[in-house]
Order: sequence, then structure tokens, then C-alpha cells
Amino acid sequence: MEQVGQLEQALPETMRAWRATRFGGVDDALSCESTPIPLLYGDEVLVEVQAAALNPVDLKTLQGRYPAVAQHDLPFTLGRDVAGVIVQGSQRAAGWEPGTRVCAFVGQGPGALADYVAVSASALANAPRAGTVDMAAAIPLAALTAWQGLFDYGKLERGERVLIHGASGGVGRFAVQFARHCGAHAIVTASASTHDALRALGAAETIDYRQEDFEDKTGEIDLVFDLVGGAVQARSWNVLKHGGMLVSTLDEPSQTEAAAHGVSATRYTARPDGAQLEHIVALVDQGAVKVEVVERYDFGAIHEAFERLERGHPHGKLVAMLERHEPV
Repeated sequence: MEQVGQLEQALPETMRAWRATRFGGVDDALSCESTPIPLLYGDEVLVEVQAAALNPVDLKTLQGRYPAVAQHDLPFTLGRDVAGVIVQGSQRAAGWEPGTRVCAFVGQGPGALADYVAVSASALANAPRAGTVDMAAAIPLAALTAWQGLFDYGKLERGERVLIHGASGGVGRFAVQFARHCGAHAIVTASASTHDALRALGAAETIDYRQEDFEDKTGEIDLVFDLVGGAVQARSWNVLKHGGMLVSTLDEPSQTEAAAHGVSATRYTARPDGAQLEHIVALVDQGAVKVEVVERYDFGAIHEAFERLERGHPHGKLVAMLERHEPV
């Protein structure tokens, strides 16, 4: 590919980056290394990272459980979410000028747990006008996953009933708010300790998955948004109305079961989409959607952040903050 873009300011030749050096655990496979500043191709811009959120996919990548990253891609810089400032642009990234505060889901390439990251202009959105940089970093991947699952794949509409499994995590909390905003009736499964918070976000009904069978509580459902998979997905066929839809971020649903129940079903992977992200950021700016950052980590403490991911999904987002630094 043709390299594009010119430096808008003097940059160091190398940067710090948290990388999976092999597939394995936090202690033996995750390392902070010095690596070259990314080159820009196509419509990419270079973003100086100020904050980067962590997601379960980062842990899966480190452990070798994410198919999009193979052995030959190692070492691989982790981090799918970024908030920062553009420091270098290109002629193909019209409208995205150096100095612009942005956020983005960076896609499948080298990630944002670094001093700098190359991001396609088509993935960029302006950062929220009000709010902190950690909040901006917490939006992209989780919010786009929720938005695309509900609307691109689930075709959720006003007045419909949606069952959101695993609603207490980062994706689920956005999904509850998006469902409420579009006028849908959101029913959620989550631990009882999170019910008050989920109702405050817009859940119409809450089900304690540890104590209650959701099949006995929901009535007929238009859309099941599955963030859990496994047996929970298998049990969900029975609550869908004829013509309903099951959308999963995890296990590929059985098309045989879907046909037998007269419904549709699909699995999907979220994609970068700057236009959708810009719309979501507007909802955040309007106060229609809240962003919940539950823990913040210094850039040098990424091991601790990954260990937190290993202990289970937090009820909100984990964000790494990049302190102001001297060039490597």
C-alpha cells in the first residue's frame, strides 16, 4: 500500500506499546515494549493516545482465543478503543485536522495501548464536547457493539420487547440505554446487585439470573440480544415470538433451531463506523446516554487492568490513562 501523510509536528521514532508477545497469560505474554511509530496508509490519521479502554476481546487476544489475531501477527499491540488528539493527517482524511480531539474503535489492526495509534478516518468521531478523556475512550467498541446488535442486526423498533442477556457489562449497559431511547421495552438478565442501576439506565424489567428462570418471566420477545451464549442462548429460543430475532456476540446460533421456532438468528462482530459513533457521541452530549467508567489504570499498570479482566466482567468500563510523557 502507498504510504501517505506528512508529519505535522516532530515525533519520536519509537513509542511505548503494550503487546502480546506470545499467546498466554498476563504474566508471561504481556509486555511493554519500544516499537516504531505507526506509518499511515490510505485514509489513516495518527492519534496521540490519551486514554484507551480495555475490553474482553483484549484478554481473548492475549490468550490466543480471538481468531482475527493469529500467531504470525505477533507481537501485537492490544487495545481496541482510543481517545486522543490527531497529530498527523493525510490528504485522504479530509476534515480531520491535527489538534482535533477524537475517539474511535480502531478495528482489527495494531491497537491503542500505546503512545500513538493509526486510525482510519472512517472510524473517527469527535470526542464528546463535555466529559473527560477516559469517558470518551469508554464509548467506541462497547457502544458500537450494542448499537449494531440492536439496530443493524436486530432491527429493533419502538414498542418492541427486547431481552438483553448479560446486561450489567459495558455492552449491556449501552444496549439498555439505546433500547430505552428508541422506545423499546427492555427486559434484562443480570445479578440482583445491578438491578437498581440497570433500571436507572432504562430497563423496564429486571430478572435475577441466579434465582429466576427468565423463561417464566418475559412473555413473548421480539429480539433476544445475547451477550452470554451457551445454555442461556439455547434456552432463549422458547421466549421468542414467531418472526422474532436472536442476535449474539458470542456463539453462532443454530439455524436448525431458528427454523424450528420460526425465527431468525445471527452472530456478528462489531465493525468500526465513525458515522454511527458520531451519533452515539451526540446522544452522550445530550445527556440521553451515560458512560460508566468503573476503574482507571495508569499506563504502567496495564498488568493490573488485565488481571481485573481475568476476574470477570466489570459493571462498566476499565480505562488506561496515558500520562504526559517524554519521547522514547
